[in-house]
Amino acid sequence: MVDHIKILVSTMTGTAELVAEEIADTLSTKGKSAEIHLMDNLDSGILTPDASYIICTSTYGQGDVPDNGQAFIDNLTTVEPNLSGIRFGVFALGDITYNQTFCNAGTLFDTALQRLGATRVGEIMRHDASSGELPEDQAAGWTEQWLEKLENT
Repeated sequence: MVDHIKILVSTMTGTAELVAEEIADTLSTKGKSAEIHLMDNLDSGILTPDASYIICTSTYGQGDVPDNGQAFIDNLTTVEPNLSGIRFGVFALGDITYNQTFCNAGTLFDTALQRLGATRVGEIMRHDASSGELPEDQAAGWTEQWLEKLENT
């Protein structure tokens, strides 16, 4: 049974944080405890098996992780913790007009976590800013599907 979920947010302009708030609200309506953590000053120590995780990240510049998430992903690469037993999902924000780097930060987090033994639940949600649909409007539906998959693994 999954009761506690930590949402780790990497953002430049705050949009990913708005999405994280919608994800947390949806989890709360499903009876789950959700905590939002901006990645500022986080390291791999936050990843413990007593919770499941959602990485909520935008992509910045040339496919980069936003500034507040860079130290976190660098820490994962440097420390290389054993993350077996960790389950996570990814909600990535990007713009398809930048096709070669579309939602790349989400892919970078996904690759790093899986390389260290964590298990991604479901597919990466890739929101396209040029679609005209707000990412927070897609967050509830994605979260419900992700939670169902998480509970069935």
